[in-house]
Amino acid sequence: MADSKPPLLRVALARHGQDLLRFLTRRVGSQAAPDLAQEALLRVLRHGEHATILEPAALLQSTAANLARDFARRRRAEEKYRDYEQALDEFASPAPAPDARLEAEELMDRLQAAIESLPSRCRQVFMMRRFENLHQEEIARRLGISRNMVEKHMRLAVRRLQETLD
Repeated sequence: MADSKPPLLRVALARHGQDLLRFLTRRVGSQAAPDLAQEALLRVLRHGEHATILEPAALLQSTAANLARDFARRRRAEEKYRDYEQALDEFASPAPAPDARLEAEELMDRLQAAIESLPSRCRQVFMMRRFENLHQEEIARRLGISRNMVEKHMRLAVRRLQETLD
């Protein structure tokens, strides 16, 4: 025959459900209150499967109070973390002044034009070295030229880019 304790406990808890929801709404707000109320009810029901609960309302109230306290503590920690992240973002990446941004864009345009004006093989060597981060030996192997030619193309590219940007 089935034990009658869990159904009696469920009835007792159902009687206090609205009070529990109001209590939690005052403590944590209307968004989190239903979830915490459900969690409190489940915890008390689980506890009731293993032990006799003499005062279900009191246990429900203390369980809800503990959950609300934990929730508030977690929310404060998350807010501190968000504030810290926001401060780091603001510190790490300040927005450049409009004139500095314009200068940087103009410099990038000149650099791109200067790279495009390099002789084809010289441009290939420069791009592979600077943007693909390949070593001279790898560039020489891929292009079928000597390492000395790679160095010669790099010197030419750097000299022409400096002339163009100066």
